Amino acid sequence: MKVIVCENYGEMSKEGAKIIAELLKEKPDCILGLATGSTPVGMYEELVKLNKAGEITFKNVSSFNLDEYYPLSPEHDQSYRYFMNKNLFDHIDIDKAKTRVPNGLAKDPAAEGESYDKAIDEAGGIDLQVLGVGQNGHIGFNEPEEELYVGTHLTSLTESTIEANSRFFASKSDVPTKAITIDMGSIMKAKRIIVLASGKNKHYVVSKMLDDRITTSVPATLLKLHGDVILICDKAAYEG
Repeated sequence: MKVIVCENYGEMSKEGAKIIAELLKEKPDCILGLATGSTPVGMYEELVKLNKAGEITFKNVSSFNLDEYYPLSPEHDQSYRYFMNKNLFDHIDIDKAKTRVPNGLAKDPAAEGESYDKAIDEAGGIDLQVLGVGQNGHIGFNEPEEELYVGTHLTSLTESTIEANSRFFASKSDVPTKAITIDMGSIMKAKRIIVLASGKNKHYVVSKMLDDRITTSVPATLLKLHGDVILICDKAAYEG
């Protein structure tokens, strides 16, 4: 695992955007795996700037997001579809028909998961997967468990994740308790992965990612098995 330690959040965001920009220039029709949450927002802002400056284009790019709350409408202002439109898609030259987020209103979540995985495979797989990481080590919504699922699936969120995400909702009781998420196996199939981590509250999980052990109780540690992972973090996350 390659580690890039940045001075602050802004520098981390620019470093992540730089890696994506390089891929877009090398492979204009690449398949991006995208993440939500507060951590990648700065990186998305940097990509918007580069796009508006004419330095990169998303015209031929396709994307798949990691997860979506369930049950939640894509029009809901806390849905991840809404998040992606607001923070990236509405401001760049991407074809939204080529952007996909799990259907948070799917009547059959299992069928939705199978369809999502099939679509990724038919697209040729993820060229670059962007990940944030939860304070408890969750990736996407693959929460700490003794066992982890295979395939995109409906999962229950842990109390710590609900608590962490409650800042985005009017109250904790409004936070959905379930989500549809890509599984760790699918994430590991990505050709390259970048992980963004910022702030002292991420130091624990960053330290676990950099030690010599792997455990499903900290799903992010499974990334050690991947051959091309770049961890981009600020000093607060790295040093604690």
